[in-house]
Amino acid sequence: MPELPEVETVRRGIEARMVGRRFERVEVGRERTVRRTSAAALIAGLEGTTLLAMGRRGKYLVGELDSGDRLMIHLRMSGQVLVDPIATPRPNHTHVAARLSGPGDEEFRFVDPRTFGEVVVFDPDNVAVELPELARLGRDPVADPFERRHLVEALRSRRRQLKAVLLDQSVIAGLGNIYTDEVLHRARLHPLRTSDTVTPRQATALYEAIVAVLAEAIAAGGSTLSDAQYVDLAGATGSYQDDHAVYGRAGQFCRSCGRGTIVRLSLAGRSTFVCARCQRPGGG
Repeated sequence: MPELPEVETVRRGIEARMVGRRFERVEVGRERTVRRTSAAALIAGLEGTTLLAMGRRGKYLVGELDSGDRLMIHLRMSGQVLVDPIATPRPNHTHVAARLSGPGDEEFRFVDPRTFGEVVVFDPDNVAVELPELARLGRDPVADPFERRHLVEALRSRRRQLKAVLLDQSVIAGLGNIYTDEVLHRARLHPLRTSDTVTPRQATALYEAIVAVLAEAIAAGGSTLSDAQYVDLAGATGSYQDDHAVYGRAGQFCRSCGRGTIVRLSLAGRSTFVCARCQRPGGG
């Protein structure tokens, strides 16, 4: 958390409010946020450059700078990208800040209480060395062409638990714990089901669930959980958590069938939520 819908919401906010503006007077308040390089490297790489475009690969924000370099922002557990008036006090845990050119007297702020997030300027021609995990990402179901055949290939070429395949960022980039649970529930597939046993009909249902759930979550601005750490550029929370069918609803009745109870499993140390009636281990 945040996952693809939350990061896409932030990307759209950056595109609307920061593209075409120059980074001025960059400040770094916590070295851990720039641990991959250094505070000096980030300042040198960002200060005076203009953001030309903002893209996304999975859970990574990747912006194009007029210097030819790229800006990578990874929110990880608690990172936030905010654009605030300079006159307003910076939130606690603001680890990177940069005045933005143009009207509004505003600044870009990267806020991260848990300090797992990162802000990096890198050379796109050397991405495999500087950001190897970015180079290894699989197909992004929103940013890339994503067809049913791509999913079928991923399922048939592996013999792993379905949830493990969907969470593997080298297979499908961007899905995390929340949306894998929601997708599998909508497709009526159990997370322990082995990927190579999924039938053509079930693969279609799973593909359609991935596309639909992600689209709905993006439209709702993503999910903001009880810790309220995920927000958009204006500090607003998402609302898709109100539509979760299973995630975080252990002990409650299933919203899909109205008869089953949502149960919490622990898979590879992760909380996993399923409807005991809709998602039977042996079938779809």
